Amino acid sequence: MSAGVKHKGVATWLALLGGVFGLHRFYLHGLRDRWGWAFPLPTLLGLVGLQRMNALGQDDRIAWLLMPLLGASLVAALLGGIVYGLMPDERWNERFNAGQPASTGGWAAVIGVVLCLFIGGTAMMATIAFSAQRYFEAQVDQ
Repeated sequence: MSAGVKHKGVATWLALLGGVFGLHRFYLHGLRDRWGWAFPLPTLLGLVGLQRMNALGQDDRIAWLLMPLLGASLVAALLGGIVYGLMPDERWNERFNAGQPASTGGWAAVIGVVLCLFIGGTAMMATIAFSAQRYFEAQVDQ
């Protein structure tokens, strides 16, 4: 972990705005964080699926397989933002700011958590609905 004070609000907003690429993990744990590097590939594959669906239509089965990866990556990143934003200050400082001055999240963390909940819930429901719709359409086609 790199030196310096880590702020809950910054981690929450990085999860919200760039979490699908692991930016929140890299902020907290550095570029050697393995979980941070687990985010970009599924995100990019999901974006390829979205591109394929736009270009080839809804009948492209590869897009069916790839697009839920984008949703899962987004939901995982936003869940991280919620966890970071709601973590008690004492635990946050113990985990990320050992020996450093206290860093509270303030309103930035609260607003970030609310947005993570809203966008994450929407993305999770859309991913489930899209996957279920495609599954049942594939069953009818057989």
